[in-house]
Amino acid sequence: MTSTTDRITQFENMAKEDPDNDMAHFSLGNAYLQAGRPQDAAVSLQACIQINPDMSKAYQLAGQALIETDEKVAAAKVLKRGYEIASSRGDVMPRDAIAQLLESIGQDLPEVAIAEVTDQTDDVTGDFNCKATGRRTKQLSEPPMRGKLGQWIYDNIGEETWKQWIAQGTKVINELRLDFSKVEDQKVYDQYMCEFLGIDEELHGQLTQE
Repeated sequence: MTSTTDRITQFENMAKEDPDNDMAHFSLGNAYLQAGRPQDAAVSLQACIQINPDMSKAYQLAGQALIETDEKVAAAKVLKRGYEIASSRGDVMPRDAIAQLLESIGQDLPEVAIAEVTDQTDDVTGDFNCKATGRRTKQLSEPPMRGKLGQWIYDNIGEETWKQWIAQGTKVINELRLDFSKVEDQKVYDQYMCEFLGIDEELHGQLTQE
């Protein structure tokens, strides 16, 4: 795995070269948070939200960053909107995480969002629960790659989320000019994939050990 500093540099370059790339801003904001730079994280994550207002996870992390910078009024505004978005989309895990953040700063949940949550079951398709989003969707037809990592993805990641990664992965390859004949470039791609799917470094190590 590359260092957080290296990842920040890569994401900064991606966001600069393609300012309309929501995932570049999201990944940069997430990396800033991990590096203990919440103010920078909040800026990047709110840029992501402006480009893609439906990315509920971005609201969660933006709210977290704003709380860490003691901007609780701004955090409440972002989190309440994020709760509404997550509820309307059926993004269970971000919704619940946002609820905990709102509770931590003494804020009530938006009433309209609570009503929307109860109406989700009739609109959800598929009987597979995607671990990355918490949403019910379709399962992949088979593991997308060999080994433990491919099996974990098959067991935990929904078809919709995997398709979203394939689209984002193409951007990563093009914007970072990755050459898969080079082992280091393969590792860079793998790291971006794990970041997107929510596979932390410890889990990645377990899934890729011989």
